[in-house]
Amino acid sequence: MYAAHRETLDRALKAIAERSYWSAYPESPSPKVYGETAAADGSAAFEAYLGTEFPLDQPGTADWVTTESSPFGIELGVRYPHAPADALLDAARAALPAWRDAGPQTRAGVSVEIIDRLHKHVFELANAVQFTTGQAFVMAFQAGGPHALDRALEAVAYAYAEMTRHPATAEWEKPAGRGDPLRMSKTFHVVPRGVALVIGCNTFPTWNSYPGLFASLVTGNPVLVKPHPRAVLPLAVTVRYAREVLAEAGFDPNLVLLAAEAPGEKLASTLALRPEVRIIDFTGSTAYGDWLEQNARQAVVYTEKAGVNTVIVDSTDDFAGMCRNIGFSLTLYSGQMCTTPQNILVPSGGIESDAGHKSFDEVAAGIGDAVAKLTGDPARAVELTGAIVNDGVLERLERAGTVGEVVLPSQAVAHPAFAGAVVRTPVVVKLPAQAAQTYGDEWFGPVSFVIATDSTEQSLAVFRQTVGAKGALTAAVYSTDSAVLDAAEDAAVDAGVHLSCNLTGGVFVNQSAAFSDFHASGANPAANASLTDGAYVANRFRIVQSRRHIAT
Repeated sequence: MYAAHRETLDRALKAIAERSYWSAYPESPSPKVYGETAAADGSAAFEAYLGTEFPLDQPGTADWVTTESSPFGIELGVRYPHAPADALLDAARAALPAWRDAGPQTRAGVSVEIIDRLHKHVFELANAVQFTTGQAFVMAFQAGGPHALDRALEAVAYAYAEMTRHPATAEWEKPAGRGDPLRMSKTFHVVPRGVALVIGCNTFPTWNSYPGLFASLVTGNPVLVKPHPRAVLPLAVTVRYAREVLAEAGFDPNLVLLAAEAPGEKLASTLALRPEVRIIDFTGSTAYGDWLEQNARQAVVYTEKAGVNTVIVDSTDDFAGMCRNIGFSLTLYSGQMCTTPQNILVPSGGIESDAGHKSFDEVAAGIGDAVAKLTGDPARAVELTGAIVNDGVLERLERAGTVGEVVLPSQAVAHPAFAGAVVRTPVVVKLPAQAAQTYGDEWFGPVSFVIATDSTEQSLAVFRQTVGAKGALTAAVYSTDSAVLDAAEDAAVDAGVHLSCNLTGGVFVNQSAAFSDFHASGANPAANASLTDGAYVANRFRIVQSRRHIAT
């Protein structure tokens, strides 16, 4: 399998070194790209799962569990195999030795074959993502399919580069005076840490889980995939095809196991504290991420948590483009992205723009109007907003309308295709800089605050303070003054958050490109690691050497 995928892996290695644009998997769901029947076949495969036992033969299955409800209001009813923690861990540990001994090349080849197999089922995967997360179909296809697969391949490339950084063997010779030199042969083994646990999230089950899953697998660690109870199907599909490929390659399929949980079981916490679990990847709430970091002491823990993403507006040479760009970022998937802006900092005296001076109220209104235009037509709106993923988002959305002056109220939208879908447009609220107690916390969902500061200097100070305290995954600045851009970049470096400058076109702050953009930095409280670099994979294995004398 390594030979079959060597060209793809070599190109991925080149991409992470160059950091230029490259994608291995087409992001357009067009029949011209994937074939005339691909979409219908994927939809049929998804529908075949509904109301049935998911086809997964795993050890220790004691019963079947159902925990999902679709934000689009359709009945899912998929039943997943449920096993005790001991059975899953025993099976995973038994699978490890042969996988470890296969070596980096074989593991990389099998891992890329799994990614390729998932790509062959990308429409099936996209439907699973759409109907468990509330994403509109195109976003579910792109983010849940090709973009997630790119992230998986990126992780394999980083891991392969780290595992092969040193030679596998070496001959060592040291002069010994008049006698024969000392000669030894040395072998350097890549040794995995142990069982890995991936704890999936509700909103982006594949995009957020694939880096950890594939980084652990390719470095020799068996992986327990513990999905969010409301978004099991996308990761169950992933596990199904991963196990299929592993078996075909002659390995124990229990290298990848689905750890579905019963309602209220708290299986993630049980597994996270087991001594056999040596690696944990988690995306989700700050409270639970902090708990994992503090309590799962036997494991290396990678977390991506909440943050207060910020936009600093100083001036612009394209006021309409700025408002459109920010408005789109606020609307996309109803703001239910870990990278969506929340706080928009604007001087109370207004800004200079290509359309003349704009007051603070005009800036807020411009952003609100941009959102309103995107969401005014229900048929168009739902293809951007998708549906609300859970009741917690609805609660925050309702509460946000009471904390300040509402620029744009949230509206309920009737979905033209799914009568049971829960759809809400974003709310935009004005706040003073003194209201840090409100905007200093994360309001995950379609909630944004336009905050009046005394000046751009105060905006930068607020940015440093809030991100320093709560973290962020993204930041943006708009200014026609290079000195302000430099100051914002300095502030972003200090705060440890990735910065985008003057986005007015087809690139948005809440998007990141695999192989080029770094996702999370590990330098602020929103995440304890950069999720796309060599350090993210290097701690998943160790080098253990053996040495023997070479006879003279």
